[in-house]
Amino acid sequence: MKQRLITGVVAGAIFLGLCLLGGWPYQLLLAAMALIGYYEFVKMTGSPAFGGTALLGYGAIAAFMIPWNLLGVTALLSWEQGIWLLLLLFLLVTVFTKNKMDIRITALLFAGIVYIGMGFSYMAMARSSSDGYGLLWTFLLLFCIWGSDAGAYFVGKSFGKNKLWPAISPNKTVEGAVGGVLIAMLISIVFAIFAPDQLTLGRALLIGLSCAVLGQLGDLVQSAYKRVYGIKDSGSLLPGHGGILDRCDSWIIVFPFVHIVMLMPYY
Repeated sequence: MKQRLITGVVAGAIFLGLCLLGGWPYQLLLAAMALIGYYEFVKMTGSPAFGGTALLGYGAIAAFMIPWNLLGVTALLSWEQGIWLLLLLFLLVTVFTKNKMDIRITALLFAGIVYIGMGFSYMAMARSSSDGYGLLWTFLLLFCIWGSDAGAYFVGKSFGKNKLWPAISPNKTVEGAVGGVLIAMLISIVFAIFAPDQLTLGRALLIGLSCAVLGQLGDLVQSAYKRVYGIKDSGSLLPGHGGILDRCDSWIIVFPFVHIVMLMPYY
């Protein structure tokens, strides 16, 4: 517990400090986290961490994290164009290797790029929002996610009786999940009170609900992957906490979702 606390305080201070700073320092931090997260994902599948297909994946992750806005230029490709070309490259890998690279593994590595690359990319875009309130939007989502996690844990410990999804995550309860939703929505209300010009109460409640529900689903997704491969943590970078994906599994689901369903301003 002591190690977990120390790691949490140090890592949290570094992350929040660079988030407050924004710009290139925060962008580079997210890029590093995305690359490490993909490394953990590749290792989890049992594929060579630095095999040819994995290297293609790292390159794709790096491309996802290029900060076009900070460079002052327009992206060379749209999301749709980039993902389709990436899909083509991964399909061709199976051809050029004469099926030595299993199509099932290739497909999984491709899915990991979209899952991780888009997740961290939307985190970067939220911070550099064109409306000038990127820090507000970023903190709103992060605090709602963290509040939901804490609420689910403590409410579940105190009142949890009904298992939420024991086949995937045996410790989660329905009561804890509901507690997490309520805490996240309360946090979103506080943000709406202090920033009424940027955030209406209705939108705040929808964002709080999305953060809680999608955040918990993101955690279950990661739990499902780890259960399939028989591992406890995705990595060991953060002592007491596991790897990057263990800590960011909710973030990389929530940030793209709230943008795609237009709960956040366009960037």
